[in-house]
Amino acid sequence: MTRRPTAAEPSADATAPLPAPEPPAPLTAPELTEAECRRCGTYIAGLDGRYACGVCGWVNDHSEGHRRLPRADEDPDRPPRGRRRPRPLPPGPQDGPPPGPPPGPAAGPEEGPPTGD
Repeated sequence: MTRRPTAAEPSADATAPLPAPEPPAPLTAPELTEAECRRCGTYIAGLDGRYACGVCGWVNDHSEGHRRLPRADEDPDRPPRGRRRPRPLPPGPQDGPPPGPPPGPAAGPEEGPPTGD
């Protein structure tokens, strides 16, 4: 008689390698669409019915597009699974004067109380 595996013991099914996932179907190229801005009337272009006006800043809602947006796993530029995000860049130079002594009067002989010469 064989024992049933417990939670601490992996079953034969759990140790079997998982089948490779099927690659997603290639995405169709987005369609270039044109319309008038609903706020200022400027003629604008967008992709698949999604627009943003560079003049007044108006943006239509993503749900107004002609096609659904791709999921993250359908993105061809998405890094492979298990890959870690890159480290953030170190902070860049600060805006303003370079570090050093604070600006003040020019170096030179110090003036003091008059001496009795």
